[in-house]
Amino acid sequence: MQRPPPEDFSLKETKPHLGGGKVTGDKLTTTYDLVEQMQYLYARVVKAKDLPGKDLTGSCDPYVEVKLGNYRGTTRHFEKKSNPEWNQVFAFSKDRVQASYLEATVKDKDLVKDDLIGRVVFDLNEIPKRVPPDSPLAPQWYRLEDGKGQKVKGELMLAVWFGTQADEAFPEAWHSDAATVSGTDALANIRSKVYLSPKLWYLRVNVIEAQDLIPSDKGRYPEVFVKVIMGNQALRTRVSQSRSINPMWNEDLMFVVAEPFEEPLILSVEDRVAPNKDEVLGRCAVPLQYLDKRFDHRPVNSRWFNLEKHVIMEGGEKKEIKFASKIHMRICLEGGYHVLDESTHYSSDLRPTAKQLWKPNIGVLELGVLNATGLMPMKAREGGRGTTDAYCVAKYGQKWIRTRTIIDSFTPRWNEQYTWEVFDPCTVVTVGVFDNCHLHGGDKNNGGGKDSRIGKVRIRLSTLEADRVYTHSYPLLVLHPNGVKKMGEIHLAVRFTCSSLLNMMYMYSLPLLPKMHYLHPLTVSQLDNLRHQATQIVSTRLTRAEPPLRKEVVEYMLDVGSHMWSMRRSKANFFRIMGVLSGIIAVGKWFEQICVWKNPITTVLIHILFIILVIYPELILPTIFLYLFLIGVWYYRWRPRHPPHMDTRLSHADSAHPDELDEEFDTFPTSRPSDIVRMRYDRLRSIAGRIQTVVGDLATQGERLQSLLSWRDPRATALFVLFCLIAVVILYVTPFQWVAFIIGLYVLRHPRLRYRLPSAPLNFFRRLPARTDCML
Repeated sequence: MQRPPPEDFSLKETKPHLGGGKVTGDKLTTTYDLVEQMQYLYARVVKAKDLPGKDLTGSCDPYVEVKLGNYRGTTRHFEKKSNPEWNQVFAFSKDRVQASYLEATVKDKDLVKDDLIGRVVFDLNEIPKRVPPDSPLAPQWYRLEDGKGQKVKGELMLAVWFGTQADEAFPEAWHSDAATVSGTDALANIRSKVYLSPKLWYLRVNVIEAQDLIPSDKGRYPEVFVKVIMGNQALRTRVSQSRSINPMWNEDLMFVVAEPFEEPLILSVEDRVAPNKDEVLGRCAVPLQYLDKRFDHRPVNSRWFNLEKHVIMEGGEKKEIKFASKIHMRICLEGGYHVLDESTHYSSDLRPTAKQLWKPNIGVLELGVLNATGLMPMKAREGGRGTTDAYCVAKYGQKWIRTRTIIDSFTPRWNEQYTWEVFDPCTVVTVGVFDNCHLHGGDKNNGGGKDSRIGKVRIRLSTLEADRVYTHSYPLLVLHPNGVKKMGEIHLAVRFTCSSLLNMMYMYSLPLLPKMHYLHPLTVSQLDNLRHQATQIVSTRLTRAEPPLRKEVVEYMLDVGSHMWSMRRSKANFFRIMGVLSGIIAVGKWFEQICVWKNPITTVLIHILFIILVIYPELILPTIFLYLFLIGVWYYRWRPRHPPHMDTRLSHADSAHPDELDEEFDTFPTSRPSDIVRMRYDRLRSIAGRIQTVVGDLATQGERLQSLLSWRDPRATALFVLFCLIAVVILYVTPFQWVAFIIGLYVLRHPRLRYRLPSAPLNFFRRLPARTDCML
């Protein structure tokens, strides 16, 4: 596969004309100072009165058409109403104005042709300009005119003004960019919105014991377990070791729940009467609203719950048994944990669930979504012409934002600005670009109408300088089965403002997660299962919003599926480890050159430094830290000036084999033919064999260390014990400085005094026994 030029995937710094501040000094955009100013002509149609009717009843079916050049927007229509109220706003981009007049026409809807009731015309040169934060312009009554300019019966209340995207009417307005979209649902799908993730809790169910169970077969020892169901989540305890009617478990089960609590917790005690047959001994439902909330490590009080059991009588009727068995449990909502719904590497929020435990914020994150360029066609419209209806989604903390959808444009301009509170600098804001497939042509051409992913950008706040505006064009890179592909570029402006430098520095000394994660840690498997449940709950809740933030969008932003096996990602992680170890390897090679006197001057200087440190050992630690300080100061000149971005070479995305990519995009369980699965399995076995060999070699070295004193090889252990005795005597009578001096000179000795054969200690270590000869 041909490697694409790296500059195509690079980050580019830009200098856009941002509004406000000291650059422009324009009062119009003081609240939108991270985006470019966009002028709009707004028309708010409020209501009409005394409209003339066309039939005997004197009523009409009115609606208003607002027209500016070739763009026109219409309100909804009312049936048989002479005094309708619409209260709708229309926004026309000033860049696309092709007329000198704005015309608001009131029409009477008819089956054949809509009749003209009257109109109001505005000269664009006479329309006022509104400057936020001024109050909204008050609408006024205007007398309707006919097509000849004569006054007619009826009046229309509306307000017309020039403003920017900072206007509060902007989010809910009908936009001229969406003139090709019709229908209330479609218009709702293109507007900008702010969403909030549901408040997630960990639910801990500690099943202690049960009493007075009534199995159907009293002649056998019951094999009892407890099944707990919470919505779509179901967990079960192990079978109780005490096989009696009073079983004990003392086992914890963890769930994820979201406010508002809609479903109760269902518990059932069951007896395994056969390998595939379980008998229910009792059930109970526990409402979550009345459970205790725990904020620290102190346990909550346990409670006894009655188990209900229904017996099916003849005729199909259910009869409730009056004698109730009981189950002893400790159930609580854990407020001291942070519910992980994101990958821990890209977390945007690390606060505990309970608001009482939150610390004050340390700053503000401001994000300006400016525009995108060079987007690829994502679907085909009528006639086969490619098109893209792009919108952006950004997530930080519990707040999600969605920009408006720009219809049919490969260079959309959003210029929308959003703000988040920051509670931890070591967090990541994620910005994704998607194609809206719920407008025209999406359902037919894109697999059931799923919004297509165009690309994603992650920005870690700790890599940003405080109070600096970063304006960059980020490449939108997506990995496809046929390789990595650049889908365009997105232009962002980011500013992290720190309210207290001292508080932010103090954050670096605190644990990353709330303290309950360390006092009562959850297992890795528990965290994986709980994160999966949390992402499902978040995507379900956001899908139910209006307009919905769809499941495929939420899962892409939360990196669902990133834990799946990938040969490409495994190679990338291996070379990342090698990159980390490369510094140690480089130091080792440098020291080897010192030992073999490759550069005699450097070696002599190292000898002098070594002798000084041996004579004055109190200088060792200050010398090390001084060296690190000087390195840090020296590297300050080349400090990164741009935020980090996705690296295709680090990810091995530009050199991955097509079969490796096909394996990465395979479903789980696999949907590929058996011969391909067999080939991949054999390849995985060969790789695992090499890893197995390396792990075995590491185990061998460790076992040789253990065998020094194990007397497995009596002669080797005797030699080592004798050596230790001699070392005790020598080190006791010899000053430590002399010992260090002699050892250092021996290590740094001249090559003429060296032998090419391995040293005696290394030979002795390699001859020690390991447990490899005990392996089958």
